[in-house]
Amino acid sequence: MSKILSLLFLILMVAHLVRPFGVPGLRRRADFWKIALAGLAIFSLVILIRP
Repeated sequence: MSKILSLLFLILMVAHLVRPFGVPGLRRRADFWKIALAGLAIFSLVILIRP
């Protein structure tokens, strides 16, 4: 599960660097770090929820 999530967030970050998504908060190429921060938060939740 974590491998799939990490690959998904890596693809999202590269896609955002190529062409910004244009949603509020992610309008510039330099905002790709926000995607990484969201991924880190989701990884933390997965670790807390996992038995």
